[in-house]
Amino acid sequence: MGGSAEVGGNARVLGNAAVTGKAQVYGRAQVGGDAFVSEDAEVFGNAQVFGDAMVSGDARVGGDAKVFGDAWVAGSAEVYANAQVAGSAQVDGDAKVSGTAKVFDHAKVSGNALVSGNAWVYWSAQVFGNARVRGDAKVFDHAKVSGDAEVSANGKVFENARVSGNAKVSGHAQVSGNATVADDAGIYEDARVCGFARVTGRATVSGFAKVFGDATVSGDAWVFEQAQVYGCAQVYGDASVYGCAEVLGDAMVSGYASVDGDAKVFGSAKVDGDAWVSGSAWVSGDAKLSGDAQVQ
Repeated sequence: MGGSAEVGGNARVLGNAAVTGKAQVYGRAQVGGDAFVSEDAEVFGNAQVFGDAMVSGDARVGGDAKVFGDAWVAGSAEVYANAQVAGSAQVDGDAKVSGTAKVFDHAKVSGNALVSGNAWVYWSAQVFGNARVRGDAKVFDHAKVSGDAEVSANGKVFENARVSGNAKVSGHAQVSGNATVADDAGIYEDARVCGFARVTGRATVSGFAKVFGDATVSGDAWVFEQAQVYGCAQVYGDASVYGCAEVLGDAMVSGYASVDGDAKVFGSAKVDGDAWVSGSAWVSGDAKLSGDAQVQ
């Protein structure tokens, strides 16, 4: 120990572990191995800090939490309940990790972010800003979740995907590849957004729908059921694509238009206004469908 560091109660400092500065270790907490607790940090309750882990700044590790490996908890971060921070993971700023959540590998949780429930953040993933990852959600690979975004339930964000703004990923939804989900967009149920696809504005993708390739869904558009939007297609405005419909190529669906059933809109076709494409209809090439037109 060094400085005015304190070890109280039934707490133990074992091995080559060091507690320095004004750090406190108390309750039944244990600091062991080559762990280092410094500055104004606190380790308390039944918490364990071991391996080569570091807890510094004003960080707090409590409850039955474990910090180990080469993990670092710093700033004003808190790790508590049964949470674990391991590997070379970092938790700093005002971030919190709670419940039975795990942050490990080279993952980083910072800012005012919260990782809770049984959520996992791992590999080189980053969660920051005011983002929330909770439930059984997983954020991994090189994915980033930021802003006020939320990933919950069994949602997954992985590979190089980005989820930001007020976006939500929930249910069993997945966002992967180089996809972007931003603003107030929502990805729900078993939906998939992947490739270089973008879902922005207040758009919703739900059911078993899939948006991929370089496709964009924006505005207040809704893609649901088993619909697919791909290629360089765009769906925006208040348009909806549902059923088993497909919008692909360079096609655009906008306004209040609907594409449903087994219909396909492809090529450079445009469907807008209150137009409706349904059944097994195809709209292709440079075709334009607008107003109250119907093709079925």
